[in-house]
Amino acid sequence: MLMLILNVVYVLVAIAMIALILMQRGSGAAAGSGFGAGASGTVFGARGASNFLSKSTKWLAVVFFGISLFMAWYASHSSRPADAGLGVMTQVEAPAAAPAVPAGELKAVPQAPVVGAVPQAASPAENIPSGSEEKPAEAAQKD
Repeated sequence: MLMLILNVVYVLVAIAMIALILMQRGSGAAAGSGFGAGASGTVFGARGASNFLSKSTKWLAVVFFGISLFMAWYASHSSRPADAGLGVMTQVEAPAAAPAVPAGELKAVPQAPVVGAVPQAASPAENIPSGSEEKPAEAAQKD
């Protein structure tokens, strides 16, 4: 129950940190105004006291890292074994052992007939006529 509450608080703190960080104005936003004539601020001058957004972001970060460290410590030092019986491999049954056959009764395994076997065709070299044979019509025209 404690871990469920911490997980909910952890997610809410993370969402709040993201929102506060995105709402803050970056330090480089006013950097360009320091180069103009009559600029009221300096490029990297003192910012004065921290505002509400930066202070709250700091404390949310402290809470976020504190919860992270506590949850890691709690997970490694819990009294129950980690995921006992919850893994995928614990649900697989062991295959049944094959029946033992005495050494003198070993027989050859019969071969299954090949279904749809293609008969051996003549090799392509046997179907090609040699170049020395002439057709009878060509032999008669040469004479």
